[in-house]
Amino acid sequence: MNEAIFLKACRREPTAYTPVWLMRQAGRYMAEYRALRERVSFLTLCKTPELAAQVTVEAVERLGVDAAIIFADILLIVEPMGVGLEFAQGDGPVIHRPVRSGTDVDRLREDDPRETLPFVFEAVRQARAGLPSHIPLIGFSGAPFTVASYMIEGGSSRNYIETKRLMYNDPGAWQALMERLVRIITAYANAQIAAGAQAVQLFDSWIGCLSPADYRTFILPHMKTLFAGLTSGTPVIHFGTDTSGLLELMAEAGGTVLGVDWRIDLDTAWRRVGYDRAVQGNLDPVTLFASQDEIRKQVRQILNMAHGRPGHIFNLGHGILPQTPVENVIALVKMVHEISGERKMKN
Repeated sequence: MNEAIFLKACRREPTAYTPVWLMRQAGRYMAEYRALRERVSFLTLCKTPELAAQVTVEAVERLGVDAAIIFADILLIVEPMGVGLEFAQGDGPVIHRPVRSGTDVDRLREDDPRETLPFVFEAVRQARAGLPSHIPLIGFSGAPFTVASYMIEGGSSRNYIETKRLMYNDPGAWQALMERLVRIITAYANAQIAAGAQAVQLFDSWIGCLSPADYRTFILPHMKTLFAGLTSGTPVIHFGTDTSGLLELMAEAGGTVLGVDWRIDLDTAWRRVGYDRAVQGNLDPVTLFASQDEIRKQVRQILNMAHGRPGHIFNLGHGILPQTPVENVIALVKMVHEISGERKMKN
């Protein structure tokens, strides 16, 4: 496993080709997944270790990617906290008891994730057992800001008004919420590592709504604490979207690998965060709706920007969209392997 190409790239070691895995590589764009979802709800799928492991492994087998990511959801950790989580049909996640004050923060439960979320760790164990020995398994969690934004807004948001209102108007409550989430997320990620995950990714999907000054004041200290608490020696991918204005701060916060979205050129992002860390990305997910000739062209562009430098992990800039043609996803993986392999042989 130590020689797995994905893990070597995380360590910025030379590889025979560029490794690739894809966010939401197990999802609704796959007929097998849709057939399963016709029988079980999303939460049931997440909470049934056999099924979560099954879709995790099936995605690797179908796509030929270089890493698996455990099937779960970033909001599973908030349900035991007592906020009333529901995945409404067609509406996504709903928080029935939003956190809008210091009193609401004080009411949150803080139980050991090993006791409240045992199904996730069992899914990790079963997925690890079902994967080929050379394919690493990635565990993951939402990052504190993104998890908090769901808890405060009551669901997804466009402007994060309630989140920023709490952050600005009651910094004490904000700090208490961040500290609580950091403790829970640290324990949750470390338990996934203990169960068999070889790496973890922190999804800060909504962090791009913040200014650099707000990130520095309200987020950076908590992220540093989180990274410091994760199991030593385990590669950690620090991912966010719309983060072109935050890259240096995210690099300062921590992470073995910095994930970048498609709104910035890969070479620009890598130069800004420093070549002493690996980078992941960064094809626009909508590119997968184009012709395969266009996909190949854009794959080449991204690989060109990586300049063959050790430490590039190919991925999308965010997750695979539900309507994506599965044949294009399979073709993308083959293109990355083929084009990068040919270049590395020449060098």
